[in-house]
Amino acid sequence: MTKKLIAGGCSFTFGHELSDDQAGKVPSKMSWAHRITPADHSYVCVASAGAGNSGIARRVFNAVANGSDIGGVVVMWSFLSRYDWAMPRHRSLEGNRWASLSPWDTEKQQHDVIKKLSCNDEQMEVWRRRMEISRQNGTNDFAEALYRHAANAYHETYLSWKSITWLQNILEKKKIPFMFTLADNSLFYDYHKHHKDIDGLLGALYREIDLSKWFCFGERMMGFNQWATLNNYEYATTHPLDEAHEDAVKLMLPTFQKLIGGR
Repeated sequence: MTKKLIAGGCSFTFGHELSDDQAGKVPSKMSWAHRITPADHSYVCVASAGAGNSGIARRVFNAVANGSDIGGVVVMWSFLSRYDWAMPRHRSLEGNRWASLSPWDTEKQQHDVIKKLSCNDEQMEVWRRRMEISRQNGTNDFAEALYRHAANAYHETYLSWKSITWLQNILEKKKIPFMFTLADNSLFYDYHKHHKDIDGLLGALYREIDLSKWFCFGERMMGFNQWATLNNYEYATTHPLDEAHEDAVKLMLPTFQKLIGGR
């Protein structure tokens, strides 16, 4: 039976705004994750636009726990500021329960959202629809309260690193080879200060992360999005286009082959 490569992440993995994007309905075949999939593997994308790191880990775990013939897992971890929350059941939520929340879901951020998306009518319409649905299912009010009263970088770092080590340990227990990478090094750094140096808890949690199973795009755990920006790759509204994904795979391939296998 054909082995599967499971890919987790956010829109940078799903492939939003790439040349074959179908309004975010079907995972792109132009994305880095699809391009790196060995020819003898089938591609299973569980990435989701706007997903935070705990949501990414949950979706990959669900695919692993309920799948078979898994040949490997690749994950591009996302930004700290996103949350994954089990809400009261509603038909519009993922699995009738799960909501991905980001600062963009708050009224305070709407001016910046409109400014960034106004040049793309399709993206703007997707966003308007998302906001309307969030008002119906209650996630809008919850996001407003969460980001006003509780969200903070320390807790987000703790949740993200806990999700990373949780998924890492499950994959190791199941003897499933994997490669982790990241979209942005804010996952580990606040400018030049490393989050592990904040206190003993984060320092100990960081030491549980097996960095030998990671690919980064440069010094200080540079992420894919940062690398694409610094190297002047063409962007759509908020995502690098096909060429960046193609060239990223050329950089990632030696690490992928070492950790998961050949193409």
